[in-house]
Amino acid sequence: MSAAVVCIGTEITRGEIVNTNATWLCDELTSLGFDVTQVESIDDDRPRIAATLLRLARDHEVIVCTGGLGPTTDDLTTESAAVAAGLPLVRDPATVEVIVDRFRRLGRTLVAGNLKQADFPSGAVILANAVGTAPGFSMLLGAARVWFFPGVPMELKRIWGDHVRDTLREIAPNTTFQLRMRTFGQPESTVGQMLSGVEEQFPGVTIGYRASFPEIEVKVLARGADQQKARTLADSAASVVRHRLGAIVVAEGDQTMVGAVAQALRERKATLALAESCTGGLVAHMLTSEPASDYLLAAMVTYANEIKTALLGVPEGVLTEHGAVSRETAIAMAHGALRASGASFSVAITGIAGPTGGSPEKPVGLVHWAVGHPGGVETRDRVFVGDRGRIQRMAAFAALDLLRRTALGV
Repeated sequence: MSAAVVCIGTEITRGEIVNTNATWLCDELTSLGFDVTQVESIDDDRPRIAATLLRLARDHEVIVCTGGLGPTTDDLTTESAAVAAGLPLVRDPATVEVIVDRFRRLGRTLVAGNLKQADFPSGAVILANAVGTAPGFSMLLGAARVWFFPGVPMELKRIWGDHVRDTLREIAPNTTFQLRMRTFGQPESTVGQMLSGVEEQFPGVTIGYRASFPEIEVKVLARGADQQKARTLADSAASVVRHRLGAIVVAEGDQTMVGAVAQALRERKATLALAESCTGGLVAHMLTSEPASDYLLAAMVTYANEIKTALLGVPEGVLTEHGAVSRETAIAMAHGALRASGASFSVAITGIAGPTGGSPEKPVGLVHWAVGHPGGVETRDRVFVGDRGRIQRMAAFAALDLLRRTALGV
């Protein structure tokens, strides 16, 4: 069963925002078993929106649209959908009540434009929005079923989960099953080469790749007579994929690198301390973006040499002889983090993130990282390329990956 995704908004076509909704919706639809064959972005223009909906409705059973349901004059999706279907707009009294009550509770002033969000094409099914003022709605356009959502990602995902996912699951063909794996440490071309021949080995399986710096996601999509057969086929192919990729597989499904690190530490009932320099607390930020209070004891950003000595006990002689950016300093920082915190593992990072500060001997992008653990210290170094943010992100992921591998013993 084919599906299309439409993202509406001039801010998208002008490149003013990153269209994360399209990626998320395509992944959701694919996971449910739909073949997503078109993804379109349209500016806020009535004729173009209506024409696009009519064109896609001729070739797709399911269409999912986001954007243009707000209260301002450039929010034109609802009236464009009504025009496409040849239906009048009707104001829904129950939605008016919800909007008025929400503004009253928030202490905000209601303006006429807000009530525009209670207008729907006649006969549309209204999808309540528990976290915003703009409800979604669904309707038929010819033979196609069309769902409309606000463009705010949080609101889209909430309405999708509350009202749409289960409905789509019921009408999905249920002949596909997909498994996803996150990899780190090899470029996309190398990952693809490592998996050469898997599709031929498992007819009905398609291997897909998605680069999301600095990770590569591998998707194993299987098609079968029914979902159980597809799942069995996907499991068999995924087993081969895991074997070939080995330790560069960081996580599977919705788990992140951070989640994989946390799981590895929790399984050992281990604790962690961080000592960051060039990453400026990025590793701490990543770890605490998910629950971490049960294993993360301390995070220290020791930028200046005197602070490395005062807080971590890095010997002045090491800094003088080898410099702040060195294997020796990274090791000393890792030991110091363990001493200062009493943690069972530590991560230390020191480097030159740029754009200045490099030299022929120590160029911009040079990073040393170390993981302290009960058996000693593991160290790595590399010259990363790119701008400051890219170097910092690569360094953070590389350090977390070494921690993951060390904790797992792989």
